[in-house]
Amino acid sequence: MTNSGFKNLQDELHHLKAIERPNVIKAIADAREHGDLSENAEYHAAKEKQSFIEGRIAELEDKVSRAEVIDLSKISGSDIKFGAMIRLVDDDTDEEHSYQIVGSDESDVKKGLLSITSPLARALIGKKANDSIEVITPNGGKAYTIQEVRYG
Repeated sequence: MTNSGFKNLQDELHHLKAIERPNVIKAIADAREHGDLSENAEYHAAKEKQSFIEGRIAELEDKVSRAEVIDLSKISGSDIKFGAMIRLVDDDTDEEHSYQIVGSDESDVKKGLLSITSPLARALIGKKANDSIEVITPNGGKAYTIQEVRYG
């Protein structure tokens, strides 16, 4: 994953531990003060939220501990690999798209961050500017021409 993707995971983990966890513990304590827990909707909602938060904390701690952070400033070349910024043109519609290939935990196609495990990224790996690729999508095949490949 990229440095920024790793930092985002760390930031979310810190937010959950420092803010969300204490808030939900307080909400549970407040709900307990209202008496009978079996019919206390606030208590059950707070416990459910606590379960979600603890699960997400465990998931993030695992991802952070196993993360392989790649310094994009040390990557260069003309062929497409992790971290590449790519400008493509859809051969059917002439629409231009720009993407950066990133780790799966930081991907967001709307922001132009394409997961390394996506079909499009897998088709792009190893290609160069002016190459054409075909990708099978849920809506059928798509053809693209690579306009530009850059790093940094």
